[in-house]
Amino acid sequence: MLFYSFFKSLVGKDVVVELKNDLSICGTLHSVDQFLNIKLTDISVTDPDKYPHMLSVKTCFIRGSVVRYVQLPADECDTQLLQDAARKEAAQNKTR
Repeated sequence: MLFYSFFKSLVGKDVVVELKNDLSICGTLHSVDQFLNIKLTDISVTDPDKYPHMLSVKTCFIRGSVVRYVQLPADECDTQLLQDAARKEAAQNKTR
């Protein structure tokens, strides 16, 4: 739930999603669900020469299982908060 909560806080921000098939899509994060499926709006492809069929697409839904990386804006990522939350969640899981 840590990553889900984190991604929910990034709704409305510009992100780059790299897929397992090497397609990278830039867009505005519209929504994310508990399976880390991502919906992007105002998308563009980082390599339009390689994927010309994607030029006409403006909105896309990306299944969470095909995502390799999500590049976030540096100023939106509070790493200290993420580390503290990860430690807290690990400690809770250890006591169970």
